[in-house]
Amino acid sequence: MTGRNRIRSLISKACSTAVLVALVFGHAGLAQAGAREQAKRIHDRIAGVPPSAAILDAMESDIASGNAIDAAFTAMDDSAFYDVTLKNFAAPWTNEAMSKFVPLNDYIATVIGLVRDGQDFRKVLYDDVLYIGDASLNLPNYSTSNNNHYESLENSGASLRDNLERVNQSTYTGLPPAATAGVMTSRASARAFFSAGTNRAMFRFTLINHMCNDLEQVADVTLPPDRIRQDVSRSPGGDSRVFLNNCVGCHSGMDPMAQAFAYYDYEYDANADPDGELGRLVYNAMGEMDPETGSRVQAKYHINAATFEQGYVTPDDSWDNYWRQGANRRLGWDQSLPGSGSGAKSLGMEFAHSEAFAECQVKKVFENVCLRPPSNSADRSQVSSMVASFASQGYDLKQVFAESAVYCMGE
Repeated sequence: MTGRNRIRSLISKACSTAVLVALVFGHAGLAQAGAREQAKRIHDRIAGVPPSAAILDAMESDIASGNAIDAAFTAMDDSAFYDVTLKNFAAPWTNEAMSKFVPLNDYIATVIGLVRDGQDFRKVLYDDVLYIGDASLNLPNYSTSNNNHYESLENSGASLRDNLERVNQSTYTGLPPAATAGVMTSRASARAFFSAGTNRAMFRFTLINHMCNDLEQVADVTLPPDRIRQDVSRSPGGDSRVFLNNCVGCHSGMDPMAQAFAYYDYEYDANADPDGELGRLVYNAMGEMDPETGSRVQAKYHINAATFEQGYVTPDDSWDNYWRQGANRRLGWDQSLPGSGSGAKSLGMEFAHSEAFAECQVKKVFENVCLRPPSNSADRSQVSSMVASFASQGYDLKQVFAESAVYCMGE
């Protein structure tokens, strides 16, 4: 062996030994992590910033005395939990790219406010609720046409924990209270999911963000196609089998429920403002008929009508949940609800009161706090336990953050 090769061999053995020692002692140290190390880990996972010595002492004492949940709630008192953790948690729900790198907006602020106040988180999809910046900050007024209020709030550096105020969405947006549906009728959501298109995007991304299912996962070709709109070809590429074996699986369930959004649109001047930054949510209130169709239904529900003229023509905003039958009964629909209704608010309640909604929130929080998805039987058992706890605690999402942090504090 040459001198150079011998040196390489020695270096390789030394590195391998070092890695092995690091792994053995690293895991041994982790297994023996004391209350103080666990307290710091909880705080880091929840707030994303180191705790002060006094906070760490208090959390250590709680953990040592068997009150780790109290320690987790102490970590949630840090303003960084609201300004950073929750902001990044909710931001991907507000855009089709699912990016965290977006400015604060009314959707994100409303999620943060509901969590801060320990509200029934199911209301995120149907309540007449909006969170705005405190008046004492002298921010630009909330506007239905721009996001200046929230960008100024974020740029001010003011704590969202201390400076968000709950108001009625209908008061600030002009929507009738019955037409409000939590974050679905926020300006940010409208810009992302009601802009152009056919309003199916609002349905799909609500399903993804709040039910943890995309359309492919809920496709069911056994349901009747009677509510599929005219714009869907029944023989794509001249082959009806494509429709019967693929398209119908999504549209048979989606179209009857997306009808709930028939009166909503996002209005902006595409020539002057191609990005829709200055647009606003519009709603066809009672009596406002489209002069061409004689209906309150937005024109986008009637586009490409010649694709299949015998298809369903949307007359109003009534919806029906066909997924209460067939394979998607597994989503756990609330049997105390009728499974049908009119408008976004009642559809939001249908989604939010399902078992899938609760399980989805728990899984997302688990992954956010534990930095990994549930991956083994112990994790899945913990998720089931937290879903039950979430329900028993009035759907307070802070409880889920606390239980997730405690579960992962030894990792």
